[in-house]
Amino acid sequence: MSRVTVGKWGKNLAIRVPFEIAETSGLSEGEEVEIEAKDGDLLIRRPLAHARTGAQKAAQDLLRGRKGRSLGGLSIRNLINEGRR
Repeated sequence: MSRVTVGKWGKNLAIRVPFEIAETSGLSEGEEVEIEAKDGDLLIRRPLAHARTGAQKAAQDLLRGRKGRSLGGLSIRNLINEGRR
């Protein structure tokens, strides 16, 4: 657990996220987060992280579904090149 000091940013209060926390959570500069007060505590959520997780799951499901199917020995690059001719 990290301890940080609440500062002032214009008319708002601000909290700096320590590098280790940002790195562990995958938080990046400019990313939007949701924040709410719950039972006297602050709760910060990354809605994009949940969306990415859903997209990754969908991609994995697609890949699982294609097992046993073949492109006849052609690569995606070959198919693209053939389409350009």
